[in-house]
Amino acid sequence: MLPGVFTLAKIRRFVKICQKRRKFVYGILNSPGTPSRKYLELLVLTHRPHSISCKFALRRVRTELQALMFTAQFTPITFQRTGTKTKRHHSFRIQALDAAQPFDDESKLRTTLEQQKALTIGVIGFGNFGQFLTKRFVQRGHSVIATSRGNYSEKASDMGVKFFQDADDFCEEHPDVVIVCTSILSTESTLRNFPLQRLKRNTLFCDVLSVKQFPKQLFTQLLPDNFDILCLHPMFGPDSGKDSWKNLPLVFDKVRIGQDSLRAERCANFLEIFESEGCRMVEMSCEEHDRQAASSQFITHTVGRMLGTMELAETTISTKGFESLRSLVDNTYNDSFELYYGLFMYNKNATTELSRLEFAFAKVKSELFDRLHERIRNDVFDE
Repeated sequence: MLPGVFTLAKIRRFVKICQKRRKFVYGILNSPGTPSRKYLELLVLTHRPHSISCKFALRRVRTELQALMFTAQFTPITFQRTGTKTKRHHSFRIQALDAAQPFDDESKLRTTLEQQKALTIGVIGFGNFGQFLTKRFVQRGHSVIATSRGNYSEKASDMGVKFFQDADDFCEEHPDVVIVCTSILSTESTLRNFPLQRLKRNTLFCDVLSVKQFPKQLFTQLLPDNFDILCLHPMFGPDSGKDSWKNLPLVFDKVRIGQDSLRAERCANFLEIFESEGCRMVEMSCEEHDRQAASSQFITHTVGRMLGTMELAETTISTKGFESLRSLVDNTYNDSFELYYGLFMYNKNATTELSRLEFAFAKVKSELFDRLHERIRNDVFDE
């Protein structure tokens, strides 16, 4: 942002000085904003840099700019000799880099940079979670194509997404990134029957499954060696992340990213989508993720399932703790049992955690009954 207030009188005086000294004003522009702050971009081309009048004009221009508190960039005079004649390039330039105009250099560079970062993202599995992610991808200016077992053509069209019922047609679009949003149980069969050979040779392949060692091993076994692999786990879903992703954790592991700078940049651009949405980025190995997830996510789902099976009802004297338990049921019990079974089946740490949970419950129950039996015995012998 440029400091200072630019009145029309100051601008006219500056233009008048430039015109008197045979300067050509390329553009004097006021950017959109509040009336009290006007910004302008000036590009002055000097055609007689060695004349006394021009040198005097340059000093006046610099003085005026300093008076307006305007930051200028000066380009030195350059010459190119061709035979006996001397060819003179534009010798003097004053340019405001912060004037946000449609044809400003900075604006052009920003637009070009955004276009370079735009990706074509292919989504396999356009269910609830696939649609949930796709909305943010589209909002960030990326092109999205999708394929799924069901027909989601109408929903995809409403979101500005190309939907392909045929996986071959999907692959012919050659997306930069392919993200697998299928269920844990169907991932292997989906991948084995997918026409991977029709994709680009250096495609970035991702998953968002709740377990990580399983897709990592599956991808390294089935995907071509020249494919990049990025394992992701957004630790949130359509319910917890419907309003904002701010401070919600995204766990990722760059399993295999090519040494080419363009491939590394593509991976960074994709991760930037989540970072720009405010996610807390957590880089973690797939093995460590599953170890921690078993003692957190799987236990959470297990307790939620147990409480959901009990069919807890709201009472007139419910405490905050009780309401928290009912909220836990809403966040877990409503998920499909297929998801819960996948958390158990495809995380080798889940069995250990389930045993620990059973042992803890048995211990608490034993303490209760031991104390009860002791009291009963005391009552019996006291009599």
